[in-house]
Amino acid sequence: MTRTRTRIGLTLGLALFATSAMAQAGLPKKTLRLAETQAKLLLQQTPLAIERATKPGKAPLVAPRTLSPAGELVVVPSRDWTSGFFPGYLWLLYQASGAAKWKAAAQEYTARIEPEKNDRTSHDVGFKIYCSFGTGYRLTQDPAYQAVIVQAARSLSTRFNPHVGTLRSWDHHRAEWGFPVIIDNMMNLELLFAATRFSGDSSFYKIAVSHANTTLKNHFRPDYSSYHVVDYDSATGRVVKRTTHQGFASESAWARGQAWALYGFTMCYRETKNPDYLAQAEHVAAFILNHPNLPKDLIPYWDFNAPDLPNAPRDASAGAIIASGLLELSTFSTNGPLYRRQANKMLDNLAKRYVAQPGGSQGFLLLHSTGSKPANSEVDVPLNYADYYFMEGLLRRQRLAAGQKLGLR
Repeated sequence: MTRTRTRIGLTLGLALFATSAMAQAGLPKKTLRLAETQAKLLLQQTPLAIERATKPGKAPLVAPRTLSPAGELVVVPSRDWTSGFFPGYLWLLYQASGAAKWKAAAQEYTARIEPEKNDRTSHDVGFKIYCSFGTGYRLTQDPAYQAVIVQAARSLSTRFNPHVGTLRSWDHHRAEWGFPVIIDNMMNLELLFAATRFSGDSSFYKIAVSHANTTLKNHFRPDYSSYHVVDYDSATGRVVKRTTHQGFASESAWARGQAWALYGFTMCYRETKNPDYLAQAEHVAAFILNHPNLPKDLIPYWDFNAPDLPNAPRDASAGAIIASGLLELSTFSTNGPLYRRQANKMLDNLAKRYVAQPGGSQGFLLLHSTGSKPANSEVDVPLNYADYYFMEGLLRRQRLAAGQKLGLR
């Protein structure tokens, strides 16, 4: 009896040790310490930057976005499409560490962007609200956050055109396109799926599915690379043209656009179990991972067809999004082991070669991202959404390494 108990105790102890070791492999303590060091600095610097940049009569500034060419912290109002990523990142730090200070900070910065639940002027309400309030709700089950998400979905739904079958992406550049839809918009569908679960109103779900189906039909080339922008005739739903706004050329493969496609269709499969979405995500993954211009460290250039390879700027944000998307895709696909290996390589390389020095970069974590190369804007800089998806990917890897489900709903 004593020997049996000893063997059982030893077995359980080894299992717990193995689980702990796998979890640490998912999110190394060194990386978490660096993330916390940097976030503490960013929380110190942000109020100072807001004070310096605030102008009378202008919208309040609420969150850090990036660094200026001079290395100064750039802060943005809640209407900026990136305003939800910093509060979301703080929520992820709370998830990673369990420390109450990160929860308190996340709650503070999340509250700052609540007015965006009523934004009907951009598809980005999904980015803003779901990365902040959605992540916060997942970790706290706060019913007030749920209500914000449903209201944001109502606002986003006003941008749906039944003739086209999609949500309108942008209202600007009206002389350039009539009804633009960008591949990025796939990411905003998660807000709609959540709103149907929370409210029981299936209209949100139906809009999300219509948008995904129309994007699947019209946004992709035969090699499964994605166009950035598809312009539609709003009256007939006819495709007017396929072009780009942030890629090198209309027919090139803008790296972050491919990342949005991979992540977005994986998420849509999670929410619908439509096998067409899974197949599309697998096809996009194959395009990315097998591309001859993908660097050996798997962190893509800003565009797979950039003219100055191999000297083109990288986009660490695209790498982080792809890695996080691949980890979820690995839980659905028969190619799961491959996706997980490649995602792990991407995350390891980001952690080794693309992170800031402790106390540097005003507190951002990841370096070497590219916002819009054609506009020469935010090239080779930190970006708040790069930090968000990097931490999300590390936490997804941690859960998978510990034998747990991702728990994304």
